[in-house]
Amino acid sequence: MGLFPRQSAAKQRAGARTRALPVRPAVVLLSAAALIGAAAVSGCSDPGAAAAGAGASGQNPATTAARNGVVYNTSPDQQRIRAKKIDELAAKVPALIGKDGKLTVATTAGSIPLSFHATDDKTPIGSELDIAQLVADKLGLDLDIQVTSWENWPLKTQSGDFEAVFSNVGINKDRVKLFDFASYRAAYMGFEAKKTSSYDIKGADDISGLKVSVGSGTNQEKILLAWNKELEDKGKAPATLQYYSSDADTILALSSGRTDLNIAPYPSTVYRENTRDDLKIVGKVNAGWPSETLVAATTLKGNGLAPAITAALNSAIKDGSYAKVLDRWGLSEEALPESKTVTEATFKAAA
Repeated sequence: MGLFPRQSAAKQRAGARTRALPVRPAVVLLSAAALIGAAAVSGCSDPGAAAAGAGASGQNPATTAARNGVVYNTSPDQQRIRAKKIDELAAKVPALIGKDGKLTVATTAGSIPLSFHATDDKTPIGSELDIAQLVADKLGLDLDIQVTSWENWPLKTQSGDFEAVFSNVGINKDRVKLFDFASYRAAYMGFEAKKTSSYDIKGADDISGLKVSVGSGTNQEKILLAWNKELEDKGKAPATLQYYSSDADTILALSSGRTDLNIAPYPSTVYRENTRDDLKIVGKVNAGWPSETLVAATTLKGNGLAPAITAALNSAIKDGSYAKVLDRWGLSEEALPESKTVTEATFKAAA
């Protein structure tokens, strides 16, 4: 039974970085240098391990017309969809958070079309930030975007450096121990491979013996670890998980055949399938496997901000601005009919 109907940290201080199983599969850590023979070791710092490059050609245009009909604006000039302040919603913001007039939002800026750098290589843009903008507008706050690594957002949110995280964070049993959530999108992961491949990934058996790239400390890594445990229990070869030092390295390894599969946020795999000519989606899994989960704005547990964000999101859903943002980035199929506040108590009750 899933945690949520329809589409339907951790025990350590770092919170979101969990290793679900005690048994590690074979792991390879590589970088671009490794692809040309030099050794380098690093963990991936983004949940998607999704290359921010525009396409296989290596060009980086300001707009990209995709095969799914979406024209992605990747320039710094975003002309975001905006909303007006609603006094009733602004009054819900805790005084300590609203006193500076800003909503300080963390994002990892590594996965098109969710959160990434524009063509100027410095301006963070994407659907996550567009949704954060709607929330800030509704609450009468200026949006203050802070780019951070995936590893750092839990500690910096706990310390108060960040008031909310909008970066494809999925709700899970470890994160609710330290954070509260306001849901705003369905949470799926996509498996992608070279277009010439014949993979059809539906479960553990389908990744046996394959080389799969994945972001460290993520829900998708947790899924693969669980699937590898299933394979080992059956006496089958586990997948080899590979961690790359940059997003571009991840996709370079996949397109060059150094890895067989990449697992990343589904919107990023959809983007690449529709803007490149060498990759395709070969599987889809809920990010909360074996249950279900949702993507949510993440706030410090008990500080009262999550309910205010939930109210702002529901206002944006009602007035249509939320749908416009998702349409703009080709994410309509991941829309939610309602935002809900999820705490440790409500998470346990729904499990």
